[in-house]
Amino acid sequence: MSFLQHLEELRWRLVKCAVVILVLAVVIWWNQEWIMRNVFLSMKSPEFFTFKFFCKYLNFMCVESIPVSFQSTTMSGQFSYALWMSILGGVVVAFPFIFHQLWSFVKPGLRDNEKKMVKGIVFYVSILFFFGILFGYFIVAPMSVQFFGTYKITKEINNIFTISDYMSTILSTVFYSGLFFLMPIVCYILAKIGIVTSGFLKKYRKHSIVVVLILAAVITPPDMISQVIVSVPILVLYELGILVTKSVEAKRRREEMKEGNK
Repeated sequence: MSFLQHLEELRWRLVKCAVVILVLAVVIWWNQEWIMRNVFLSMKSPEFFTFKFFCKYLNFMCVESIPVSFQSTTMSGQFSYALWMSILGGVVVAFPFIFHQLWSFVKPGLRDNEKKMVKGIVFYVSILFFFGILFGYFIVAPMSVQFFGTYKITKEINNIFTISDYMSTILSTVFYSGLFFLMPIVCYILAKIGIVTSGFLKKYRKHSIVVVLILAAVITPPDMISQVIVSVPILVLYELGILVTKSVEAKRRREEMKEGNK
């Protein structure tokens, strides 16, 4: 295929992605009131799944109420965030299809052995992404809402959040959690290219632990349990990235030994 033919193929794949996102965004827009009330605003309720689960089994995050009210301070505030919620929701739901389209564009340019190395990548990327979305939605975002919603310098000051600030916090937290869970895949690809080694990741393991603990301290309530709940999965992903990188290096050494014996 010529360069222009490649561009044409990419254009049509992007058009397909845009159509799917648009259809899903329309569905979300049509149900925006239910989604806003039951998916996002429900996080300020003590009946939210995360609060009930941790309170029942760990006697932790038992909240009687989160004294928060919301307001929109701009004329287009509610409309803008309903639109943003619909589009981003469409991207999240359509993520496997979007990645599949992009991967299908890249895949023909790979060698047969390279295709074997990344076999099933669409499935694994999608699974890790949605695990990250669930982690962000059920763990990180509720902790943030609970902490910032109940924190007061003094009782005379009420927490009245703008809907834009509330929604941007939740949407960005959930979406970036989904991307962060792709760390093992990123490590795998970088190890294949030769940019990252297991030795490099091990060397900076202590630094990564400090960074993760600082991030956990910033986005969660100031108690040890909250920080552990958020930190442990992220550190596990980092260790998984090291194991994936080591397996890539071991396979590369075996292939080099076979080539040397020939």
